[in-house]
This record gives sequence, structure tokens and C-alpha cells, in this order.
Amino acid sequence: MVSPRSSQTIVEAVGLTKVFKDFWMRTKARAVDGVDFEIHTNEIFGLLGPNGSGKSTIIKMILGLLNKTSGRLVVFGKPPTDVMVKKHIGFLPEESYLYRFLTARETLDYYGKLFGLDRKTRRGRTDELLDMVGLTQVAHRPIGEFSKGMTRRIGLAQALINDPDFLILDEPTSGLDPIGTRQVKDLLLELRRRGKTILLSSHLLADVEDVCDRMVMLYGGKIRAQGTAQDLLADTERTVIQTPRLKAETISRIDQIIGECEGKAIERVQAPRQRLEELFLDIVERARVEQISTSGAVHGGATAAFLRVEDQEGEDLIDHLMEEATHAPAPAPATPAASGPARADDDGAAVLDELLKDEPASPPRRDTPAATPRTPTDVDDSVIDSLLGDDADPDTGS
Repeated sequence: MVSPRSSQTIVEAVGLTKVFKDFWMRTKARAVDGVDFEIHTNEIFGLLGPNGSGKSTIIKMILGLLNKTSGRLVVFGKPPTDVMVKKHIGFLPEESYLYRFLTARETLDYYGKLFGLDRKTRRGRTDELLDMVGLTQVAHRPIGEFSKGMTRRIGLAQALINDPDFLILDEPTSGLDPIGTRQVKDLLLELRRRGKTILLSSHLLADVEDVCDRMVMLYGGKIRAQGTAQDLLADTERTVIQTPRLKAETISRIDQIIGECEGKAIERVQAPRQRLEELFLDIVERARVEQISTSGAVHGGATAAFLRVEDQEGEDLIDHLMEEATHAPAPAPATPAASGPARADDDGAAVLDELLKDEPASPPRRDTPAATPRTPTDVDDSVIDSLLGDDADPDTGS
């Protein structure tokens, strides 16, 4: 299989059609009707349209959850039903169906196990993603206690746990406050800069306008318009000239010149105004500077380190050095004459071994009293293993 990072076209659809039929094989709805589009590597592609226009149906066919009726559809050069394609995709559905009794940390650990990640990788990525989406302080709370906005944040984190090359987001900003919405848009731009490809479906046209490179507009299962945001949104009927504030006399003279040269007149003169989103974010930022506390989700941290493509070489080098240190032969016993310096070296080696130690070899005791409180970093492996139908971690054996 060709590496997803080297492929120029992630998704290709030609004459893609999906027809839903009833029990007697009569056509109920033509949800997708002969659409053609391509999603290229390292771009944000927008899928727009009102309810019932076929957006979700297209996404489900890309994921292999629905079979096409006719046409051609390939993902990473393979049919969408190819299992090997799945590990390169991250998906955030419109409604996040998560286990309500698992905490945020246990949820990410569970999805990490589904992708076959080892325990050390799961823990590192979980910490980074929780910080990125601003849920570190509520990581120990069950998902069932989360607001809709907080649920969308943890849903976005689970879509990134496998470091996907192709990210599919269905209404990612639904339920988010303006802070969360701005954070998601900034994150999408950052992920694109780091080599990810993103399919974004949203009813919030302003969000799509801010981040998408290309987009298609659907209605009745057909593509009504497609192209870059600049091409589709360009207004060819008007010209805008922006200057510092002018005097009324100056505006009058400009209007007179336009009339003489073009035979037209100024349609409207107005002072520019800032967007409501900018005002809201400014008020919130001032409140944060004043250190006013909040009990909900907070502004997220930096992009998770494992999502940074350019840092992968450095991380591989660190892992290689740690592996060499772990498997290095034990030093020869020191002679009595050199007992002083050797003891200092032994102390340093003991400290290094303690830092490199990952997990205790023995499994956790099951007879711990129920009243013992759980720390925010605890993950109940027994609950997650029962969901996976496996009593042991396949990577660690514990």
C-alpha cells in the first residue's frame, strides 16, 4: 500500500451515487446523485449543504459504513471497505456516542487500545490531547457529567488519538462556545500546516469560510457549486476601497470624481466594525488576565507533540537512545581501590534506571478498599478490558 503521506489524492469520487430503497426495492430517496470531487493531500476540504443534501451519506460511504449504489470511490487508492485504510483515518461524528461511565482519560485510553497502541504511547498521547482540548482539569470526571461542548472536545481528542493522516469532522464546532470554536479553527489550520488532510462538514458557513481551501455545495444530492473559497466568494459586482476615516468633504469630492469618470455613485459609506467573535474573545481574554476562575473547559494548550510531523525524527532518536540505555550491559564490579568513585557512578545509574522505569512489573492489587480515592491519572484497565472483550493488554501483557 502506498504511504498516505506520499499520495497526492486522498479521496476520489466519480459519478458517486447512493439510492435508498424500501422493502419492495422501490426507490425511497436518491441521497447522492452522481457527484464528482477529489480531496487532495494537505488541504482542508469543505462539504456544505442544508439538511438532507447528502453530506452525511457521502461521509459514511468514505468510511465504508455504506455501500455505494454506483460510481467510483477510492480512499488512499483503495476501496473504502479495505480494513487497512481505517488506521489512517480519524472520525468525529455529528453526535459523539461515548461511554458515559468512563472518564475522559479512560475514554482516550480505550480508543488507543482499539488502534493497538502500547501503554506508554497511550498515556503520553492522552496527556497531550487532554491539554490540547482544555480538559486536563476534568480528566477524572465521567463523560456522562460533561456538557455538550466538553463532549465535543473529548470527541475531537479521540479522533486524533491514532495520529491520522486523514481527519473527517462532521459538525466539529456544534455545541462549542466561541472560545472552543476559535480553538478548533486554529487547530485545523495547524494540523494542515503539519501535513494532515481534513474533510470538514458544517452548517456554520463562517467556520468553513475561515479554514477551507476548497469546498463543494450540495443540494438534493447534487453538487451545485465547487471551487476555492476565494473563487466562490469573490464579488465581481463591487469594488471596495478602504482608507482611514475621511472627512465629509473628501467623500463628496470622491463621489463627484466617480460620477464623472465612471458614471456611477457611492452606494454606501460606513465605519468598519469588528466581528462579534472578536469582541467576545477580547472580553474573555481580559477576564483570564484578571485570573477569574471557571468550572468548565479551559482554553486548550499547544498542539499535541505527536501530531507534529517535523518532530518525528527527533522523537525516534530519543526512543533509540532510551532503548540503548535500557539494553546496555551491566558494568563490571568495582575494585576496592576505586570504591569511592564507583559508588557515585552506581548512584547515578540507579537514578537513571528509576527515570526510565515505566511500569511496575506486578499487576495492581485487586483487593484495594473501595473507599480509596482515584487520582486524575488513574485508568481502570479492568473496565476498559471488559469493553474490549480481552482481560489482558496485548502490548504489555498486564
